[in-house]
Amino acid sequence: MTIDAARPVLVLGIGNILWADEGFGVRCVEELHRRWSFPDDVLVMDGGTQGLYLVHYVQAAKRVIVFDAIDYGEQLGTLKLVRGEEVPKFTGAKKMSLHQTGFQDVLSAAELLGGVLDDILLIGVQAEELEDYGGSLTDPVRAQLEPALSIARRQLADWGYPANPRSGAPAPLLHGSIALGDYEAGRPSPDDACRVGDSRFFG
Repeated sequence: MTIDAARPVLVLGIGNILWADEGFGVRCVEELHRRWSFPDDVLVMDGGTQGLYLVHYVQAAKRVIVFDAIDYGEQLGTLKLVRGEEVPKFTGAKKMSLHQTGFQDVLSAAELLGGVLDDILLIGVQAEELEDYGGSLTDPVRAQLEPALSIARRQLADWGYPANPRSGAPAPLLHGSIALGDYEAGRPSPDDACRVGDSRFFG
């Protein structure tokens, strides 16, 4: 995706799919893109762990929705909405892990470059597992995918950008090998996998 593709409305999923629940944001935009299409002014984007590479997309946008796994100190799997000036506090106060995208820095850099957001909505989930390398979403976090997507679609409709169900398969947002279905199908079973704290491999 080139910077020229930046649009007034940005729907961004951030996080690292290789670290279990930290992939929540990316899996949200993947599913949103797979099931719905939007007017041309809306860019649905896998931000992954690209960090400051995202600055120009945020700078060009007027309205942003961000999906992410954030530590709110809530019950595991809790979905929480944060809006406007509160968003940087939640994305910068406590990183979930060393792998987390520094989105607070992205927002600050976009503002320094002249970007002005009319609105920003963070749709976040309290993660359960972040140390399972190669793992996928845990059940409590996976259960929040559909509610998170519903919230995003309602917000986009309120902004004047309604979702339209897709009639065919779109070009994938993620490379096939890391798309959710292929990613999970290619993982070893729990009996064969080396997981953190597995006594078969550690001590």
